[in-house]
Amino acid sequence: MPNSKRPITAEDLNRIHYLQDPQISPDGKYVAFVKISPDPLNKTYKRNIWLLPLPDGEAFQLTRGDKDSGPRWSSDASQLAFVSDRGDKPQIYLLPAAAPGGEARALTSMENGAHSPDWSPNGTRIAFLSPMSEDERAAEDAAEDPPPEPTDKLEGKQRKERKAEDELNRWDPRPMWRIPYRQGTSYVDERYDQVYVIDAVESADTKPKRLTNLNADYAQPRWSPDGASIYTDRTTRPEGDEPWRAKNIFRLQAESGEEEALTDGEYSAYAPNPSPDGKWIAYGRGHIGVTDMPERLILMATDGSESRVINESLDREVFDLAWSPESRLMLSIETEGNLLPWFYDPVTDGLAQAHDGRYEIEQISAGAEGLMALTVSTPANPQELYVLIGGELREVTRFNHDWLDEVIVQEVQELRFTSPHGEVQGWYLLPVGYESDKSYPLALNIHGGPHAAWGYSTKSMWHEWQFHAARGYAVFYCNPHGSGGYGEAFMRKLHAAWGPVAMDDIMSGIDAFLALGVADENRMAITGGSYGGYMTAWIISHTDRFSAAVSQRGVYNLSSFYGTTDVPLLMSNEFDAEPWDNHAVYWDNSPLKYAADINTPLLLIHSENDFRVPIEQAEQLFAWVRRATDTPVHMLRYPREGHELSRSGEPGHRISRLTEMIHWFDRYVNE
Repeated sequence: MPNSKRPITAEDLNRIHYLQDPQISPDGKYVAFVKISPDPLNKTYKRNIWLLPLPDGEAFQLTRGDKDSGPRWSSDASQLAFVSDRGDKPQIYLLPAAAPGGEARALTSMENGAHSPDWSPNGTRIAFLSPMSEDERAAEDAAEDPPPEPTDKLEGKQRKERKAEDELNRWDPRPMWRIPYRQGTSYVDERYDQVYVIDAVESADTKPKRLTNLNADYAQPRWSPDGASIYTDRTTRPEGDEPWRAKNIFRLQAESGEEEALTDGEYSAYAPNPSPDGKWIAYGRGHIGVTDMPERLILMATDGSESRVINESLDREVFDLAWSPESRLMLSIETEGNLLPWFYDPVTDGLAQAHDGRYEIEQISAGAEGLMALTVSTPANPQELYVLIGGELREVTRFNHDWLDEVIVQEVQELRFTSPHGEVQGWYLLPVGYESDKSYPLALNIHGGPHAAWGYSTKSMWHEWQFHAARGYAVFYCNPHGSGGYGEAFMRKLHAAWGPVAMDDIMSGIDAFLALGVADENRMAITGGSYGGYMTAWIISHTDRFSAAVSQRGVYNLSSFYGTTDVPLLMSNEFDAEPWDNHAVYWDNSPLKYAADINTPLLLIHSENDFRVPIEQAEQLFAWVRRATDTPVHMLRYPREGHELSRSGEPGHRISRLTEMIHWFDRYVNE
């Protein structure tokens, strides 16, 4: 019987819904979560909060602001706090959970916005973050009266325009006094996230109280179970470059703001999360100045009497965690192409996998008696909400099912192989309409990081891989040495050797895949983004085996990258040198050095506001290949976009990127 389904298209990206931030209510009756849907007409995404009744209810929409995120339950499950950008600045809103569809009220009206709410245990107060400059904090401390309310709409409009003009002029010219001076797609200013507390009761004179007063960003506040204190983290070197690389855990007194350091600065410690019984604090820990090893999860007694490393013997990284009401940790742990749920019991010091399978958990929430709510991507679905109850994992939303019923989804198959550096795990998808007596063009995909990892069902690449297969390509990808999910020794194999080690692994994978007889070695295309863009350029400058290449947001000149990126210390950490001390190691490991050897037709894709890998990287490679060779080379510059173009850029830009990529492949692999 002919397949009535159709191949996936680039435009199908607008049909895919994603989910975020599941939160089980304290009474275990609901899961609140954020649904994210493309809004191509407005070049953005709609974000609204939904509720799912447990155990077997049907999810329904709770908010309709289209810019809502971060739902957090009050302790009695009667209210939800959330963050909404529906006004000029993001503010925290409250909504009665017992009256779905009711009107949300703004709790905060912070001049620079508010985010990251956390309820006090008794449900009467909320701690949150708001960015404030030193001058703004001084004015706040001086208890200066705010200006009177505008007398009419015209005066309000004029005030708003005056403020915007003053803000614009304040940064003309724009001073830069630290690194990074720009991040994401915007420039850094002199405002730092401070911890505030506000009464959650409805009152006309509710005024937030600020607990902190440093030129340093504080992290997500977390109340202690007794409501007496708040846990957070901040940098130990506020004046240093890339200050987030060295952090300590702090305990703030909820009334006075008095600050107590709970870690000593030997490691970078971050994201404290206290247990409901008040006995433990779980937090992440990393070596300062080391980027190529798994982060460790630490369990510290709140009285300082004990500290444990939970995942050291497992040697795998924890990606998300949540405490159950019984003070057991629910964890999402990455291993060999999957992100799976685990339990940790502080009483027995026991770590055990809660469920097995081929899927990836992005975020996790914990309820009583082993209940978990999880955002999950599988090889058959880019994402849905799941619950784990009694050891059974169940899909509880079907947002993508109508679309999936229309399209052909290719199976993801594993391929393990051996390179000169050891065993490597890879995967492949057969092209749509595959016939065993034919050979097909190959699309090789390379991940970024360099210490990221892909697997059976990586959400960010799900649609792209299926699109390549739909266009007639056999798709291959792997986790070369340096990737996460295989332990510290595997990650550190790439140290100071970004190009040669990974190329050995990747090309060994290509040979192993070609041996299956699926792909035509004379019709191979290669692509990757960020570090994957680096590897794309490295490989095509060291071999002519590929017919087409698309290098995206890649690093090509390590020295100039050091001087323009927001993460220069990544380079000195990875290569054990500063560029002025050992320029040779930077240049020898730069694909730009070998640009004159590139014979593969090359398309460069980069974003104009990419402040992680600035566009000068692509400009240099474009110029060198154009001037030094006769190789076809084109470059596409995407306005308004940053480093996340492929994952969260404007829907139209993401579709354009996919279309331009496949057109470049088709043009040269079929010559």
